[in-house]
Amino acid sequence: MEQTDRLPRYPFSDRGDRLAPELAELVRTCPVARVRTNSGDPAWLVTGHAEIRRIARSPAFAREQAGDPDSPVQDTPILAPELMGALAYLRRAGLLDEVRRTLGREQPDVPADWVRATAREGLDEMVRTGTPGDLQKHFAERVAGRALCRMIGLPVEDLPRLAEWADTDLTMNIPAEKVADNWTRLRDHLLDRLADRSRPPHDGLLFRLAERNTGPGRLADTQLANIVAVLFVSGYEDLASLLGVAAIHLLSRPAAVQDLRAHPERMPRYVEELLRVSVVLGNGLARVVTEDTELGGARLRKGELVLLSTDAANFDPEVFPDPERFDPDRAPNPHMRFGHGPHYCPGAYFSRRITELAFGVLLERLPGVRLALPPERIPWHPDRMAIMPARVPVHW
Repeated sequence: MEQTDRLPRYPFSDRGDRLAPELAELVRTCPVARVRTNSGDPAWLVTGHAEIRRIARSPAFAREQAGDPDSPVQDTPILAPELMGALAYLRRAGLLDEVRRTLGREQPDVPADWVRATAREGLDEMVRTGTPGDLQKHFAERVAGRALCRMIGLPVEDLPRLAEWADTDLTMNIPAEKVADNWTRLRDHLLDRLADRSRPPHDGLLFRLAERNTGPGRLADTQLANIVAVLFVSGYEDLASLLGVAAIHLLSRPAAVQDLRAHPERMPRYVEELLRVSVVLGNGLARVVTEDTELGGARLRKGELVLLSTDAANFDPEVFPDPERFDPDRAPNPHMRFGHGPHYCPGAYFSRRITELAFGVLLERLPGVRLALPPERIPWHPDRMAIMPARVPVHW
């Protein structure tokens, strides 16, 4: 029998400004390794780019089964199966196309001018509070929170409660009972909003999904609320994390800031490299082995837990020469920030677009913006599933 207490405990770090040294070593020397999760269960940690691509396309690794009651877990038990298989449930209900439309190039709920105005208002508020300001609060969390509220159809007045629920949901190492109670509050809040039919259905994704939820695979209201809660929590936390971590990476490179100011048309290239180097995954993307298989020289057994570190894969030297070097002209740049294959994140375009727009406003509104602390002294929230700076202090 395997002695799990002798396995290294994963995750290794709370910081997003650099890849944890343990991950950097594994991606070079052992891309499929045994670790112990927060819950104490053993798991396979996969860090190699090629290995993660294979998992993403293979039926031998399932996402939905990670929510089964008897599956090993990373942290706390999954509260409902649709939380791990949201896309599959939406597809069976005939609702996935609406989600893809909302998050895709049409973006009916978050026009570009609105994103720019929201970013500018947050920066104006930060300037009024005086230097040093906090980009995490006034820029990253504000833009992410308001964008998700508007996209889903929730009033901005709900944001403080929604953000608190999201922060708790994605904090590791807290009692399962607290997580369950917190999730119930979030889900019930969305059920209350669903019951309020005073808003027309076009006012956000929540109401459009409710209107279309009539087919043979119809979701129960509780299931729909759970899935929309997943969309909010993952979308808000991931985007707030990305904007904060990417701001640290960008502002710690004055030459890059100068280049962007001189050539704003290069912003998409910069965003792609920021997506690659920003370490934002606090734990791992969970899969369960559905049949005995071999991966990276290791023998994986049916029922075992597999954790994918796309952060580590983005520093795989087999794919990214000199991976520690920040290079916006890196081509190709097949980073895995949004996954790969059938589980590719439907919010990828949404995140890219908002990041490009928001950073454009940041450099325009605050031409002298710079970090108020060296990156190594910036504080980080502990135990977050989406790695988050506690503050990003800046001068301008």
